[in-house]
Amino acid sequence: MKNRNIISALIAFIAIVLSASAFASDDKYIEAMQKNIQAVYTAKAIPDYQAAVNALERIGAAEKTKWEPFYYASFGYIMMANQEKDGAKKDAYLDQAATALNKAKAIEPNESEVMALEGFIYMIRVTVDPASRGQQYSGLSMQVLNKAVAVNPENPRALALLAQMQFGTAQFFGSPATEACTTNAKALEKFTNFQSENPLAPRWGQQMVDGLKSKCQ
Repeated sequence: MKNRNIISALIAFIAIVLSASAFASDDKYIEAMQKNIQAVYTAKAIPDYQAAVNALERIGAAEKTKWEPFYYASFGYIMMANQEKDGAKKDAYLDQAATALNKAKAIEPNESEVMALEGFIYMIRVTVDPASRGQQYSGLSMQVLNKAVAVNPENPRALALLAQMQFGTAQFFGSPATEACTTNAKALEKFTNFQSENPLAPRWGQQMVDGLKSKCQ
């Protein structure tokens, strides 16, 4: 009986130690992620984005069950593509964005934020050559963004990106932008009320909504 009590106490002690270690590891992960997420958000030039993306991909390689490092690495590559004027180079950054996002998708295939970012990649693909790519990539973007909204109607980024696509489509066909402006108004509402238990939840997109709002007035 005495030996059994000792073994039980030892198991309980080991469980406490492992639990404390896990919490410490999570805290370290969150701290490292917040630092590099902020670096992506505040980057001004491609080398700044690249440095943050490199760090995020290293974190992702170490934290194999976390989708956030690859998500933000993908977001960084999209921002780099936005700054690039050369079409071939823009595509190369978007290829890297897609590669990183596929890793996030493999970990969390039903995450609305991941789906929304995939739609963003398709959206930027259109800008490389709208005349030849508009039909293909606009359709892909709308499809995945609608899915992202269906999975999580509270996701303001999915709504914001969908509104952008709807607005661009309306402009292309010379149609009223009523649908786009309605979607954008929903996005604005969701941004105002957005809350997440995840300390690493995305926060970008408000400026996109504000910019479209001015066109809807």
